[in-house]
Amino acid sequence: MNLAKFYQINQYIRAERLRVVDENSKQIDILDRDKALELAKKEGKDLVEIAPKANPPVAKIIDFKKFQYLESKKAKKSKKLGQKQETKELRLRPFISNNDLQFRIRKSKDFLKNGDRVQITINFRGREMTNKDAGFKLASQFIESLKNFGSPIREPKMSGKSLIFTLTPTKND
Repeated sequence: MNLAKFYQINQYIRAERLRVVDENSKQIDILDRDKALELAKKEGKDLVEIAPKANPPVAKIIDFKKFQYLESKKAKKSKKLGQKQETKELRLRPFISNNDLQFRIRKSKDFLKNGDRVQITINFRGREMTNKDAGFKLASQFIESLKNFGSPIREPKMSGKSLIFTLTPTKND
């Protein structure tokens, strides 16, 4: 188990006087280290220094193994909640078949449901550049079909020979 924080426990606590609290964070008293250790042993628990920089340092009487387990659980949960949003890219052509378009829309729905952004790139080649309206029409059709799952960050715009826009997932509470 890799804990990011290191705690002083029992006889390794250096401070002479400690503010002692119980498992429920209810203050017991300010005691000498030896008296606090005695009290912890009497309860069959450990004395753990929680806030060493406080004046006086705060020590808690708890079961240290259980405390470690709860701390690691809390760290895992915060890591899970803080996951980064990924951007998935889908590439289309302006004159795509309806079946291929429906497939791309289904993939986009899956990405948006998973909380990822979807960047749509419509690439134009050769004479397709003369019919940019087809690309914008395709983009609006794409956005319309995914309006329940995501919304565009900004309107589709041309960038060189590509029409690019990004959809971000909508919050469904």
